[in-house]
Amino acid sequence: MRDPDPIIDVLVSGPVRYGFHATLKAPLRFAVGKTLDDLDRELAAISQRMQAFSLGTLAVTRLNRFFALTVQATLPQLLEIEEEVRTAFEPFRAPLTEQEVARRNPQSLSERQQTNLLRWGYPYVGKDFRFHMTLTNLIVDEDEAAQVEKRLRSQFSPVLETPVVVDALTLFVEPTPGAPFYVHSRHPLQSGMLS
Repeated sequence: MRDPDPIIDVLVSGPVRYGFHATLKAPLRFAVGKTLDDLDRELAAISQRMQAFSLGTLAVTRLNRFFALTVQATLPQLLEIEEEVRTAFEPFRAPLTEQEVARRNPQSLSERQQTNLLRWGYPYVGKDFRFHMTLTNLIVDEDEAAQVEKRLRSQFSPVLETPVVVDALTLFVEPTPGAPFYVHSRHPLQSGMLS
């Protein structure tokens, strides 16, 4: 257990709640008649069909007003697995409420992203999908953002030259709105890694 760091702890309070991961399918509420066990079986089946693959190296990137680890190039295997998970999980998703749509600020989205939001429950899918592992909360102040970026690059420099392998799919659960996520299950992808 590490000692509290008042600077870092404030910057990561959001990402810490949902764990260090990259999202393939946005959080969802279950459609009528669908269960967590059903979803878990579907994810297990997907994992058995997909091969592990390398993302290459990651980079510290500023996305809008937060920082994340991102891929250098979006790979076909990454887009394939995003589409596979998104489409397979869609029957499990209850339609968005008006409040959930409004929270995504649809007027700020492109036409395609608005269509994605209504069709898939999330605007950044398909051609708009961007692999990222969120590192910070929103940072509005430009001077603070520059300092945070410098610190993150220094912090992550030992691992940024090491290729990252996607070798499993994990199902996270948010027990109640705002509660920390927990890992429900982890399903290894097939060996025989694609490069």
